[in-house]
Amino acid sequence: MTNQELTELIKEISNDFFHKPFRHEGVFNSRLRTTGGRYLLRSHNIEINPKSYEKFGYAELEGIIKHELCHYHLHLEGRGYKHRDADFRELLKQTGAPRFCSAVVPRANQRTGKRYIYECIACSTEYQRKIRMNVERYRCGKCSGKLAMK
Repeated sequence: MTNQELTELIKEISNDFFHKPFRHEGVFNSRLRTTGGRYLLRSHNIEINPKSYEKFGYAELEGIIKHELCHYHLHLEGRGYKHRDADFRELLKQTGAPRFCSAVVPRANQRTGKRYIYECIACSTEYQRKIRMNVERYRCGKCSGKLAMK
């Protein structure tokens, strides 16, 4: 699906469910990592995560578009467009849009756990760190011995 086809789909969903025109652009943005889509306040465009469409299909894409169109139409009307606003929640119910993306795409390159292990030379106490540290600058918290990377 191209960006032009996405824009046409957003226009169609906007007319069918909101009975209002969508006059801006829909764009696929592969840099979105933790969300299915977003509405841009300044340009009024809607960005969609292409991985959510590829992985979960058309039904998920339609739900994301409805959700972002709720933000879009409420913002342009000057009403409450944020997740916590009553206007937003009411419009979600009326259109059948999901409040949250039911399938957030996990970050494929995200590392979990500790990456660096340091050990005290004197007492063998281990220290796990996510960020690399200068062993010349720090000492063991128990015995004040020198640290070395394990």
